[in-house]
Amino acid sequence: MQTLIDGFRTFRATAFQNHKERYRHLSVAGQNPRAAVIACCDSRVDPQLIFGAGPGDLFVIRNVANLVPPYAPSADYHGTSAALEFAIRQLSVPQVIVMGHTRCGGIRTLLDRGADGGDFIGPWMSIAADVRARVLDGAAHPEQACAAAEREVIRQSLANLMSFPWIREKVETGTLALHGCLFDVAAADLLLHDPASGAFRSMAAETERRPPAACG
Repeated sequence: MQTLIDGFRTFRATAFQNHKERYRHLSVAGQNPRAAVIACCDSRVDPQLIFGAGPGDLFVIRNVANLVPPYAPSADYHGTSAALEFAIRQLSVPQVIVMGHTRCGGIRTLLDRGADGGDFIGPWMSIAADVRARVLDGAAHPEQACAAAEREVIRQSLANLMSFPWIREKVETGTLALHGCLFDVAAADLLLHDPASGAFRSMAAETERRPPAACG
């Protein structure tokens, strides 16, 4: 705990000082995030850091394997769905981003153990049961299966988002956009999902190919 307290003191002396007025404004005016990000709770993946976002920029929803369950109102507990409802219906975010990542432990549990992954993890990962079946049928080896499943889960979550009627309505009227991406932890690359082809393209590669800005 002491390490975390030391980190807080550093935050108070540096980042907070740099954004002091922004924090004061947010405390009075409330939040108006530019996007909601559904990300994995993996400690290696920090959406705010990856996107270079500041205080109040992102409404971050984190769970195991960045899954979106299908729309299914009930008396059960629905943490991810409740957070989505808050972001969409109360904060009116203009974008929702599903962000997966490489070497995901939740995906590995899905492939190795299916619905038998503990008291809560297995049932939660059963949201992607169809992904597991498709990937294990078509993959040549475990690493290929994991990489394929990481991408398929993003596609599945994007499809499940459209099962929420108040999300579908906003998408169809053009007031909400849905995006998918995969963060490569080792390469620090962001692979953006192309909804037309279903493929993922490297943002790092596109940045490196971009010509330098002209002087003057």
